[in-house]
Amino acid sequence: MSFFPGKDPAAGDKYQCDAIKQVIVPRTADLGEGFMVRRALPSVQSRMVGPFVFFDHFGPAVFKSGKGLDVRPHPHIGLATVTYLFDGEIMHRDSLGTEVPIVPGEVNWMTAGRGIVHSERTGPERREKGDSLHGLQMWVALPAAKEEMEPAFAHHGVGDFPMVRDNGKSVRVVLGSAYGERSPVATTSETLFADVHLKAGSSLPLDADHGERAIYLLDGALDIAGDRFEPGRLLVFKAGDRIAIRAEKDSHFAVFGGEPMDGPRHIWWNFVSSRKERIEQAKAEWTAGHFGKVPGDEIEFIPLPSK
Repeated sequence: MSFFPGKDPAAGDKYQCDAIKQVIVPRTADLGEGFMVRRALPSVQSRMVGPFVFFDHFGPAVFKSGKGLDVRPHPHIGLATVTYLFDGEIMHRDSLGTEVPIVPGEVNWMTAGRGIVHSERTGPERREKGDSLHGLQMWVALPAAKEEMEPAFAHHGVGDFPMVRDNGKSVRVVLGSAYGERSPVATTSETLFADVHLKAGSSLPLDADHGERAIYLLDGALDIAGDRFEPGRLLVFKAGDRIAIRAEKDSHFAVFGGEPMDGPRHIWWNFVSSRKERIEQAKAEWTAGHFGKVPGDEIEFIPLPSK
């Protein structure tokens, strides 16, 4: 959901590294039961990085017995959602009839196109025992010419993704291409997402192969041109610079970006479009019940926000 409490925090002191365009401190909210969500995109400083218009880091959280994630059925248009877990499990259901759990290292790529409805919940067995949850969810805007494409869903298992390991580096190429490897996930534009672990003292080069690039630090500490960065920071880099990222201690971060989009995008709630009138149409369609139902999760739904 795109509505989120709280204002964007200030980024802090100016950094000396010329390659860094922006340092974004995510907004943070407790959605209940200690389930923390940090929203890095969109922000006042940056509306998108490549095709990424939304970046949430949720957890780590531990749910007590009987509790869990309950994101009721809700609609999307004009985007693809990317769900990637580090811990726990989420049961995905959508209006195409998809029903599939996702576990750490797998990817759910859901293309909303002209419209889709989905829910994300903790399954009954894991809810009964209590569960943990930690991961990322991102929205990738579709090119204007493909915003009304047919909705689709693709699930990729852990073993589908190429790994690059060398001198303290471990890189899983999840979307797009990096370090001589390419992900099997079919995207609608040039897109980059990699899950990176660096041992203390090791370095990762980040070439200028993609027009827009950013990293989000999940754990550890990184040095970039003499500046030190702690977890919970989104670093957006300038185009064209080759960057060296050095781990001061064992670190875990996401690299993402891609080519710039073909124009700005409007975001309202769960709707993304290059056209404001298309969002107004989607609002009316959801209110009127014209979106599809989610088989197995037909009773509940999230109503259109009042503002």
